[in-house]
Parts: sequence; structure tokens; C-alpha cells
Amino acid sequence: MSDKTSGKAGGEAKGDDLGPVSIHDLTGQQEQLAVRASWLYYMEGQTQEHIARTLGINRIRVNRILAAARESGLVQVRINSRLASCLDLEKALCEQYGLREAFVVPTPEEASDVRRVVGHEGGRILSDRLHENVVVAVGWGRTLRLGLQAMERRPIPGMEVVSLTGGLTRGSVMNSHETAMRLSDMYGARCSYIVGPAFTDTEETLDMLLRQPMLMDALDHARHADIAYISVGGLNLNTTMAQLGLIGADDIETLARAGAVGDLLSYWVDENGEVVDHPLNRRVLALPPADLVSIKNVILVTGGIDRAAVIRAALRRGVVHTLVTDEKTAEIVAGRQGES
Repeated sequence: MSDKTSGKAGGEAKGDDLGPVSIHDLTGQQEQLAVRASWLYYMEGQTQEHIARTLGINRIRVNRILAAARESGLVQVRINSRLASCLDLEKALCEQYGLREAFVVPTPEEASDVRRVVGHEGGRILSDRLHENVVVAVGWGRTLRLGLQAMERRPIPGMEVVSLTGGLTRGSVMNSHETAMRLSDMYGARCSYIVGPAFTDTEETLDMLLRQPMLMDALDHARHADIAYISVGGLNLNTTMAQLGLIGADDIETLARAGAVGDLLSYWVDENGEVVDHPLNRRVLALPPADLVSIKNVILVTGGIDRAAVIRAALRRGVVHTLVTDEKTAEIVAGRQGES
């Protein structure tokens, strides 16, 4: 059974009960729930009982939502919402890449807002999937950090948060240790780290660290998490790694020649998600991308057309179960639009 049946799909939050209101009066979360239910009912012909299981709500509530969708004008001859095309993309991505779930949000007009919009949706998705005794492994990056703002603070007994990468010596806002600490604080969870730098100065230093029992245990703990909350980075000077001074123009050139399209868990990967042969990859202290296969639900949260190639690579690698991205990026990843 996929996590969609066990999660809330954003539907159980307070304030989502829909009454006979105008479509223009619906909040973003209300509209999204109404559109999902309406699409499944009218376009895919699913029963209300099946929709209730899919969205993690009861059948009576589905009935009320469908009625409100009609009364508000949301449902006419077709689903009257900008989210309809997003739902179609979600289905296409799941079928094309074997995903359990895909969540596509409308791309904001300002490119600078993509991280925030996608991050908030990703945070909501993660929050809905947390439960007692869950172990969550987290990566690093601005999108993941922004996602914390959309998450509901509440105590979850037995929850544990672990980092997937070593720490950064600069840019603490994007640091995996910082993200893990803040997430654990929100839920009263235990927190553990991969103690060491995300990037070592030499290969010999990395080899020495990887022989330490404490670090071996930390990596093994991350490897067997229930959920991974990760992002990816593109291969350009606008990527977070470049902005933090971790790579330069010369590195980008040599990485491109090696076949890299972006980074996954700080490892530079090719179009199929395989780690490329490059000196930078021999100094990374993080869980290898191949080890994500042992994690039950890997949630990839990222957006922006400059990341489309690395998103596609991560999906081809077969280690992602849930994708959260924006519409324009999804169109490229699904092959409906070329990369400019």
C-alpha cells in the first residue's frame, strides 16, 4: 500500500471543510483538495469510497467536498482550475518513472519564488507522512529549509531525525545538520548527525573518517530510515554549491566533461543518476545515492527548469518514490517541453 493511503494528503487540516462558497473564496489548500477529489471522481470515474482511501479522509467528507466543488463553480463542464494540468502531469510522471506519488504545483511568475512554493508543498507532504517512531533522514539545501515553514509543529513520540550528509562549514541555513536540528525541534524528536564535513580536503581524510565506528553507525542509521527528505542541485553557477564557493567555473567544466548533470546527496551524477568519475566525488561524506534504495519513502523536493536534467536523472536511478516539483519543470521532466 502506498503512502498516499496512509497520509492525510493535506485534507485533515482544520479549515478545509468546504461550504457553498465562490471559487475565488477558496484557500489554496481547500482548492487543491477539491480539485484532486473532483478529478478522481469526474475525470477518472473513481468511486467516492476509493477517493476517500486515496486522500486519507472519510467518504462522507468526500461527498461534501464534491458537492461544494459543484456549488462553488469549481466543477463545470471541466475542472475549472489552474491545477487541472498539474494533476495530469502528476499522473504522467508516476506512470513514466514508476513513482508512488507526484505533486506538481503551479510555477510562480517570479523564478525566485519557485524554491519557496515547491518547498512549502514538500514540507506539507512530509508533515502528513510523519507518525510515531518514524525515522526521517534529511539532506540539505534552501528548498528543504523553506519547507520547514509549512510544517505543523506537534509532538510525535519516538520520532528520530538523522542527517544524510556531513555538515557545511559555511552557509548554515542550508546545512543538513541545521535542517535536521530544526525538524527534530518541531516534533520533539531525537536528532543524530553524520559527524564530519560534507566535503573533505583530501581523499585520504575521507578514507580515515569512513573507518570510524561512530561514522559507520551514523551512515547505517541513515541508510535504514523510513523516510528520506532530499533535494538536488543543477550544474551551473546559480546552484547552491557554487554560491557557497564549494565549486567554481573550472569544476563545472570538468564535471560536465565527466558527464555530470547535477548533484544528488552532494554526489555529482550523470543523466542516469550514476555517480560520475570525478575527484570531487571522492571527497564527499554522505550516504551514496545507491543506498537510498533501502529507504521506504524517498521524497524528492525540488523545482526550477535548470534542475530538470538532474531531477530526471534521480528518477531514472529508481530511488525516488515521491516527487514534489513545479509545473514548468514537470513538463520538461515528463518530456512535454524541451529544455531551453
